[in-house]
Amino acid sequence: MNRKKFITGLMAVGAAPAATGSLLSILPAGAADQAPLAKQRASDLTYTADEITEAGANFFGITSEAMAKGVQYVFGDLGQPDAYIKGDEGGGAVVVGFRYGSGWLIRKAREPKQVYWRGPSVGFDLGGNLSKCFTLVYNLQDDRRLFQRFPSVEGSIYVVAGLGINYQRSGGVTLAPMRTGVGLRAGINAQYQVYTDRRDWFPL
Repeated sequence: MNRKKFITGLMAVGAAPAATGSLLSILPAGAADQAPLAKQRASDLTYTADEITEAGANFFGITSEAMAKGVQYVFGDLGQPDAYIKGDEGGGAVVVGFRYGSGWLIRKAREPKQVYWRGPSVGFDLGGNLSKCFTLVYNLQDDRRLFQRFPSVEGSIYVVAGLGINYQRSGGVTLAPMRTGVGLRAGINAQYQVYTDRRDWFPL
């Protein structure tokens, strides 16, 4: 009797790995790889430095080397963007100024979307400009997150290889507009920009 119980116990122990294996076999295939795959999909929707350098150089009509310096500066701070905006803008100021622009929001796996921006500035500012603007967009996730007011980050105006760069942040989204040197206005100002999906001439 005891011998029979002993043999039955051994059979149960031997069957345990098989039972465990059969339990794992019913889990969704590749479940353990979900996190790496999700990370890979996210990286597929962002832009590399080479992609942004090529797109920006073609847009501005400048050398890849000059564009690469500006891109390297922003990527060092913010990493890879998940969208960018390319367009034209104009404005002017005598202490109080205004800026208007329009362009296209570019995202991977989506059709380009036309967008507009405008905003005032106040400060020691004098001059006018017509320029191209190439804006890197971070943590956008949904297009609607772009359509809000973005104040400039204090002290974030830089000039790298003839490109003026500043940062704007709001609601978890960060923008890094890059403008040609010709389009820079002389002076120091406080400003914000409002982005919309339709044109509006009211500056505020």
